Amino acid sequence: MRIAVYRKAHFNAAHRLHNPNWSDEKNERVFGLCNNPNYHGHNYELEVKVVGEVDPVTGYLIDLKVLKDIIHDQVELRFDHKNLNLDTEEFKNLNPTAENICYVIWTILREHLDDKYEIGVRLYETPRNFVEYPA
Repeated sequence: MRIAVYRKAHFNAAHRLHNPNWSDEKNERVFGLCNNPNYHGHNYELEVKVVGEVDPVTGYLIDLKVLKDIIHDQVELRFDHKNLNLDTEEFKNLNPTAENICYVIWTILREHLDDKYEIGVRLYETPRNFVEYPA
């Protein structure tokens, strides 16, 4: 039986959208308020989707406690209450757009979940703005 399971998580983080190769005027024009030199923050909501075959012995696709712990240890502890631009290696040289954050989280989780699973990440930056990888 092929099925999908989901786990939700949450983290708060600050960031600034900025391209150091552009002028201040161009950064402000392209990124608007998100280019605030003093940064700004979001309450990110994360949904992780795992797809695969149910284990006939356990009845699980994946133990949700295991998935919860991976998300907590690898994503929440890494990004929660951090300034993504200043406090994380992942965004030292990568603009922390919602798109990039989503892909980075997917990459981190991909490294920690068995290849037998298909995974997807949906990241809500606001209740009305969200991104998903893979699309």
